[in-house]
Amino acid sequence: MKISALEKILLAITAALLLFMTGYFLGAHGGAEPYRVEAQLVQEATETFASGTASPEISPGVSPKVNINTASAAELETLPGIGEKRAADIIADREANGPFRVPEDITRVSGIGEGTLAGLIDYITVE
Repeated sequence: MKISALEKILLAITAALLLFMTGYFLGAHGGAEPYRVEAQLVQEATETFASGTASPEISPGVSPKVNINTASAAELETLPGIGEKRAADIIADREANGPFRVPEDITRVSGIGEGTLAGLIDYITVE
């Protein structure tokens, strides 16, 4: 028995429709349920200063700006993109060249460019 060209075309169309309908049915009825992800912001404990008094309470999600002219290495390391080495470089530059006049002056420190500044600008100040 030989299959004609017309029969081959009809078989191909039937197979394609069968595959399409199977995919449609499984996609509409067999999919996984959507899930929800929720993030939770945790506020860190307030610091206790040498005098024994607690710092003023800070709203969740808001952190005080770090004064790069007076900050210790530990305080500088809390900034995004600043590790132990860069904190030491900031302090060395501050001691060698004097205080920073504007926050953007931090780019004079080796290893801190415009990209790092963009991540820091909301967290630093000079006084």
